[in-house]
Formats: sequence, C-alpha cells, structure tokens
Amino acid sequence: MGTSLRAAFDRELEAIGQDTLRLQGMVDRAIERAVESLKQRDRALAGEVIAGDQEVNDLRFKIEEDCLALIATQQPTATDLRAVIAIMNVAVEMERMADHAAGIAKTVLRMGDQPLLKPLIDIPKMAELGRQMLRASVEALLARDADRARAVAARDDEMDELYFAVFDELVEIMAHKPDTVERATYLLWCAHNLERIGDRVTNIAERAVFITTGAMKELNIKRDEGG
Repeated sequence: MGTSLRAAFDRELEAIGQDTLRLQGMVDRAIERAVESLKQRDRALAGEVIAGDQEVNDLRFKIEEDCLALIATQQPTATDLRAVIAIMNVAVEMERMADHAAGIAKTVLRMGDQPLLKPLIDIPKMAELGRQMLRASVEALLARDADRARAVAARDDEMDELYFAVFDELVEIMAHKPDTVERATYLLWCAHNLERIGDRVTNIAERAVFITTGAMKELNIKRDEGG
C-alpha cells in the first residue's frame, strides 16, 4: 500500500473507529437507562430505551457499510483486513447488546404496576460491570491491545457469579412462595439479558486478540460447558 493510499486508509479507518466508539456510548447508555427504568419502575423511560434501539441499528449498519466500502476501495491485507472485519463483527455484537437492553425495558412494560419482588442489589452490579467491560473491550480493540482484551474477557467470570447469585436466590424464593413466580421470572429475564451482554463483550475481546494474533479462539469457557 503506497504512502497516499496508506494515509487515506488510516483516515477512513479512524472515522470508522470513531463511529464504533459512538456506538459503544449509545449501547452503554441503553444499558444504564434500561436498568434505571427497572429500578424506578419507570415505564416512560423504558419506552425511550426501546425507541432508541433504532438509532443503534442505524449506526451499526453505517459501520458495516463503511467497512465494506473500505475493503472494496483500499483492499487491505493482513492485520488491516483483520481490523476491518473485526470492527464489522463488533458492531453486530454491540447492536445485539442494545437488543438485550431493550429486552429489559420491554420486561419493565410487561410488569405493569406490579412492585419489584425484592430490592435490586446484584442486577445493578451486573449492569455496571457489563458497562465497564464494554468500554474496556472497545478500547482494547481500537488500540489493538491483546493483553487488555484478555483481561476484559476474564471478568466475565464475575458476571457469571453475579448471575448465578441472582438465579439461586430467585429460585429459592419461588420454591418457598409459589405466588411470586411471575415477579421472580421478570427479574430472571433481566438478569439473563445482562449475563448475555457479558458474553457479547467477551466476543469483542476475542476479536481484539484476533486483530493482533490472527488467531480466533474462545477466551472464557463457561463452567457449565465443562470449562
């Protein structure tokens, strides 16, 4: 790649990176607002989270289109090509994280006027952890920092432990108080959406490692899958 082509490629990739950071910020806010709507039983806020999902979708498609155009016009090779392909995949992962946030918001709407079964402790912790991991994973991706990406993926164990704590507590409550099943199930759905966000962050970390090493492998084997 000649000097002028290299400069043009770097400019276009930088612009795509900025859009990727913008998408990360949108998803971060969606997670924050979705869990806040659950804590406050704020159906208006939940509706805003759901409505905002379209903006996330639009930016995801823009990133994908820009990546495809960059591949077609600049024909990058080796590490550069891996970076462009990784960003395309990461945009999809983040769009699906926003879907999980919207899933929490939809659960808030389904709950209606029913009070929360219990004070929220671990679910907000899961949301904060997921947001921290998301920010760090995207930063690692754009910096091509494989070590930091691996460290982010390792934190998914923390997310799983929080999820198992929520799951075990709610199952115990349902076992002793069958009339709480519906309200407990709502909280289980919310916790599951957050646990899936942690899984998708791990996928981003795997892409960050892929850029620098060319190797695509799982960084965090789930314990319930035999890991």
